[in-house]
Amino acid sequence: MAMIIINGRAVECAEGTPVLKVAVDAGFDVPFYCFHPGLKIVASCRLCLMEMRSKDPKTGEMVWSPRLIPSCQTPARDGMEVRFDSPNVRQNQRAVMEDYLLNHPLDCPVCDQAGECWLQDYSMKYGNALSRMTEPKTVNPKKSVGSKTLLYQDRCVLCSRCVRFCREVAGTNELCVIRRSSYAEIDAFPGIPLENKLQGNVVDICPVGALLDKDFLYKQRVWYLKTSKSICPNCSTGCTICIDHNNGRVWRLRPRTNRKVNTWWICDEGRFGWKYVHSNQRLLAPMLKGARVTWDAALAAAQQLLAPAGKAQQGKGVAVVLSPMMACEEAWLLAKVVRAAAPQATLVTGFVPKASADELFPVGLTDQAKAKFIIRAEKCPNRCGVEAVCKALGGPQATFADFLAKAKQGTFALAWIVGGYSQEWVTRDCSDALSKVSQLIVQDIFPSSLSARADLALPSCAWVEREGTFVNHAGIAQPFDRALPPPVGCQQDSQYLYRLAGMEGLYRAEKVREQMLDKVAELRDLWTPPAEARGMH
Repeated sequence: MAMIIINGRAVECAEGTPVLKVAVDAGFDVPFYCFHPGLKIVASCRLCLMEMRSKDPKTGEMVWSPRLIPSCQTPARDGMEVRFDSPNVRQNQRAVMEDYLLNHPLDCPVCDQAGECWLQDYSMKYGNALSRMTEPKTVNPKKSVGSKTLLYQDRCVLCSRCVRFCREVAGTNELCVIRRSSYAEIDAFPGIPLENKLQGNVVDICPVGALLDKDFLYKQRVWYLKTSKSICPNCSTGCTICIDHNNGRVWRLRPRTNRKVNTWWICDEGRFGWKYVHSNQRLLAPMLKGARVTWDAALAAAQQLLAPAGKAQQGKGVAVVLSPMMACEEAWLLAKVVRAAAPQATLVTGFVPKASADELFPVGLTDQAKAKFIIRAEKCPNRCGVEAVCKALGGPQATFADFLAKAKQGTFALAWIVGGYSQEWVTRDCSDALSKVSQLIVQDIFPSSLSARADLALPSCAWVEREGTFVNHAGIAQPFDRALPPPVGCQQDSQYLYRLAGMEGLYRAEKVREQMLDKVAELRDLWTPPAEARGMH
């Protein structure tokens, strides 16, 4: 560890950490654009310059150096003393901000970045109220650099974050800086549009309104949005995300910094894969033998179906398929409900959708240990969590393939099947096998051939309408919050399972987790990433 002095205050830090990061983490207000902890340092924006005390070569005394030094490029060393509050530093910040604003358009009222723009904030804190610019401003046309991203070049501050991301993280090199001096600008290489599977991150890391998401453009003002902390359900990485929502709708997903799981990034599959939440094809009411019923009637019917099946041979003819799209708490509640009625019921880890292979970034990398981001082939968030619940409860268990084979042989008289997938998952083999099961209870988001012939069909909620815990491929248990209420007619899966389990009041994931801790070791150490220091944009 090193001890350095910033603005007269001693700060402890890891030796070699950039002074800028040490200062921001310690709560000092230091402006910067080009620095990002996940990218190489270029020290191009010149906003973070500082004064440093060093030894005078003539007198040997410790004096403040006359030259300003980039704090992002200077590693912390024990005994170092620096300052950001001197007149020279302040004058540099004003001069740099004036340069950035010379040709910047005054279009904050129509800019999507307004309200979360660091250029706006820095202009207020470090800039001048009046511009000395008398010449006409340079105007650059908008560019469509890819199918999902627009570039407003006249707003760009040339921090080069987007260029470095495409080169260092995605490994696809679509973006570059063309021309020189005051004519320099960002552009895509001819014939190579910005289409890599991580491209949405360039919008996140753009500190101004230069790169914009076409999907979000002009949809909402950011100060109207409410933010909920969640986990991406699109693969087994379990990226931590922010869900920005308003008026009962999701408007965008953004990554949360999580050094242990997804660092600073998410893939486009997760970023744009939430649209099904607002589909008009969703199941919105419980159906008993094809007829719509109330929730009280539906839950009574579930108990009536379970009771006789559970008595025969202690329920050996009963199976419950726990989807890997469920939260651990929901899987626990459902398994307990079924096992209470049928002690020998078979617990099944549901269908696990998979792609052909993991995708490693930078593109072309083959060593997972060196990858900066991985899109997992396993396209569900909680297989490990469901398997842990099944293991904790013990008793008869089966894989999904074994379950279908036994169902085809007529082993099961009743099966409670949970789906919850964003796309069609009932294959012909699955449908044929389950046609041999006498009675079906189906819990799913969308109608399918199974829900159409189920004795009881229960509408399921999307993950944004629930709360609970997912356990990712590495065994890291991460809680997530509910962002939206269920659609009219629906109940949270966890709420009606809570009622069936004989518990009263409103469901809270934390309450159920407390009951699980003794048996499910994976939930004893929940991982919640620490928040980034304010100012580390």
